[in-house]
Amino acid sequence: MTSELGVDAVVLVGGRGTRLRPLTLSAPKPMLPTAGVPFLSHLLSRIRAAGITHVVLGTSYRAEVFEEHFGDGSALGLELEYVVESEPLDTGGAIRNVAHRLRARDAVVFNGDILSGADLGSLVGAHRAAAADVTLHLQRVADPSRFGSVPTDSGGRVTAFLEKTPDPPTDQINAGCYVFRREVLESIPAGRPVSVERETFPGLLASGAHLHGFVDASYWLDVGTPEAFVRGSADLVRGVAPTSALPGPVGDALVLDGAVLAPDARVDGGATVAAGAEVGARATVSESVLFEGAVVGAGAVVERCVLGAGARVGAGTVLRGVVVGDGAAIGAGCELLDGARVWPGVALADGAVRFSSDA
Repeated sequence: MTSELGVDAVVLVGGRGTRLRPLTLSAPKPMLPTAGVPFLSHLLSRIRAAGITHVVLGTSYRAEVFEEHFGDGSALGLELEYVVESEPLDTGGAIRNVAHRLRARDAVVFNGDILSGADLGSLVGAHRAAAADVTLHLQRVADPSRFGSVPTDSGGRVTAFLEKTPDPPTDQINAGCYVFRREVLESIPAGRPVSVERETFPGLLASGAHLHGFVDASYWLDVGTPEAFVRGSADLVRGVAPTSALPGPVGDALVLDGAVLAPDARVDGGATVAAGAEVGARATVSESVLFEGAVVGAGAVVERCVLGAGARVGAGTVLRGVVVGDGAAIGAGCELLDGARVWPGVALADGAVRFSSDA
């Protein structure tokens, strides 16, 4: 199968997702249910929509889960291949590790935890028009001081890679998506950890290579934290973030077949309620993700939360900004706020109150 754009895609999905624990104790981050399907499904839908069909997944943690779910990719109109890292290689090393599976002269590389609306066809077109060695997707953000910044000259050529600073000279940041000429990708040292940000890109710049910046201000979100994960899922449901993998119409909530909602329950804010999940009488679920079999009791309030598979929330309990692991049980009348995380299988007694803590 030949990609219509004449490029390969490389998706890096080998991370352990430690910032999303306890959710990632049972599944790799890109496989977490997000707006009704694994997060990776949304990225693959964008790749296919752009006319890219040959995709190589660089896996490591729970590597078998990806192939078990997606197989050869034919159901998605893709040809998927899998390359497993036997040891952590960082981003540059992971890119180099899949080089032997590439076919085209250019490869578009994606970090597997970024939700983006960038026009991939325009990204590849800009790379070829500039005859660049590497083209970086650079995102304009309101507060670039939280990121390293990447300035470009008037022609779009990257001039530096700058560390985080309180007063960055540009609002452009590295958005975690690149187009590599294949021979440049193959020049990355093999068999050892390599950081593209600290080694590959600065080294190419110092050698006089042409690093080009594709700058835009489309939708962009790193979903690596629980707060961002919840926001990204809600944005997909509401149509704010682009996808063609949503298993239902765009709207204020996504309630999958097999979910049970009481007639007077309220589900909104881009919330997702998975198959087998239940929301009780007078309960409110807003901007949250309920995995399969999660249960929200009568009169409970669940806002900006993730409830793992089989998690249970007691009657009258209030959860705001909380992650509840698979099979955990929160008693009636509890209140958990501000980033509290409840680990799989843990049971909290009725009336428990926790703020910003793990249980």
